[in-house]
Parts: sequence; structure tokens; C-alpha cells
Amino acid sequence: MEKEEIVVIGFWTSPYAMRVQIALEEKGVSYHYVEEENIFHNKSPLLLQSNPVHKKVPVLIHNGNPVCESLVILQYIDDVWKDGNLLLSEDPYQRAKARFWVNFFDTKIADCGLRMWASKGEDQEAAKEEFLESLRLLEGELGDKMYFGGESFGLLDIALIPFSCRFYTYEMFCKFSVEKECPKLMEWVKKCNQRESVSKNLPNPYKVYNFVLEVKKKLGN
Repeated sequence: MEKEEIVVIGFWTSPYAMRVQIALEEKGVSYHYVEEENIFHNKSPLLLQSNPVHKKVPVLIHNGNPVCESLVILQYIDDVWKDGNLLLSEDPYQRAKARFWVNFFDTKIADCGLRMWASKGEDQEAAKEEFLESLRLLEGELGDKMYFGGESFGLLDIALIPFSCRFYTYEMFCKFSVEKECPKLMEWVKKCNQRESVSKNLPNPYKVYNFVLEVKKKLGN
């Protein structure tokens, strides 16, 4: 059988790229990782060629064929590599529910996350409250389960856990504690970090915070 060529284009602080790396490792799929060196100002020809529409990471290139957008990629990974953990439940309702919560979180975090570190005053405080409300709703969905899918580490876990490396940054800028506000969710974070696929792909939260400080400085905030 001809050897597969699998490439992931990412950026080290991108939780969306981390999703793809975690999913591949949960499946036991070997891949070559390509870091975008200057994602803000000088994107590589490989990225521009592979994702000409959005020009964003992550991109999965499988035998020369690019697949873009993290959730599309996760679905693709589950469809192509049947071995290893199933990312999506075989039950249609559970699949739909997982997709609903991922969409809910992605819609909220893209807006709230930016506002929590880039804005000030009332807008920053409002973003913090929206973010915490989102986490509380997710904590309610998690309940007393080990993972969002029950005993299985699946799509929703993979989609959410990369953002935990940004919690420290949000806490520093907005003066709150995720662990105090959502203790069960933080227990889940610690449980997920016991998985090698997670611990090896999530960057140090302090390093992420320092990176955000540099970005703020460049933006003049």
C-alpha cells in the first residue's frame, strides 16, 4: 500500500490547529506539521495555495488534497481513518448535539475572546460575563460525565480543550478565575490534559499570555 502523505499547516497559538493535531493523534495517524512563521503579515505560499478563500490555518493536506476549516477537517479525519477513537458518536442525535455545542462555543469565543484582551472598560466587562455564561452553560452540559460524550473523548472535547490554554490570558486581563467560576469544567480540563494527544499539543498558558502582550503592544493597545 502506498504511503499516505499528511501535512498540517498551523500556528502555535491557534486552538483550531490544535484541534486537528489532537484528532490525528487520537486516531494514531502520523503527520508532518508545518508552522506558519509570520501568520499576520507574510503568509506562506503553501498556506495561500492550500486555502485561497480564507487564507487561515489550519489546513490538512492529505495526499496533496487540502481540507480547510477545523470542524470540516475533524469530520474528514473521522470519515477517512476509521481506526482509533471515533470523534463523532454513531448516534445521530448525539452527533447533532455535539455539533450544536461546538457551533455555540465557536460563535461566542471568537467575539468574547478578542474583546476580553483587546478592549477595556464596559465592553471588556461585558465580554467577560458573556464568556463566563457560555462556560457555565457548557459546564451544565458536561454535568458529572467524564467527557462531554460520556466515557468517550470525542468531538466536543477536542473542539473545546485547546481554548483552555487561553484561560490564563483571559483571567489576567479580566481579573477572574475560571476554576472558581466553573470548577467542574476545570476538572474536565485537567482530565483531558492527562491524555498525551492533548498535553503534547497545548502550549504553555504563560507563553500564550506573553504572546498576547506582544500583540497588544504592536497594536498600540
